[in-house]
Amino acid sequence: MRKLLLGLMYTALLAGANAAMAAGPDIISLREGDMKKLIVHDTPQAVSDASYLLADDAGTGSLADYRGKYVLVNFWATWCAPCRKEMPQLNALQKEFGGDHFEVVTIATGRNSPEGIIKFFEESGVDSLPRHQDPKQALASQMGIFGLPITVLIDPEGREIARLRGDAVWDSDSAKLIIKALIAGRTES
Repeated sequence: MRKLLLGLMYTALLAGANAAMAAGPDIISLREGDMKKLIVHDTPQAVSDASYLLADDAGTGSLADYRGKYVLVNFWATWCAPCRKEMPQLNALQKEFGGDHFEVVTIATGRNSPEGIIKFFEESGVDSLPRHQDPKQALASQMGIFGLPITVLIDPEGREIARLRGDAVWDSDSAKLIIKALIAGRTES
């Protein structure tokens, strides 16, 4: 009887471990410094399908447009000092890792003039990030974005897997290790 119980416990633990592996790579152990603020969800969460404005009057987009890759979505504003501080770091992250398996998407939420965003990007040397806008905060409110900056990690199936409130050093070794682990997990599957 004892062997049967131990066997059942072992099988349950193994099944749990396999489910966790299927959900994606373990990034919790990679969080150091500012990345400790990254809250990794136990189970992926649905994201809003609300649209936002694409840069340069190119129409509208949604987070579903990025299915198939990991996406780091940063909600920010031109008037937000911490947002402005981390934008060049997010730009560096996109330059290093952006491609078929990963993308940094920036969405200016609330009142931000397109001219102000362009000017800030030019002054800060941000040349690899989109200038999307959510002026009426439809996407932000449906995503529970209260306060800025807030950054959300979305998996290739379009589900939120982690969230960081406040600013962080996005070009830190810890942030890079997390992104590398996500990409490696995606390319192995």
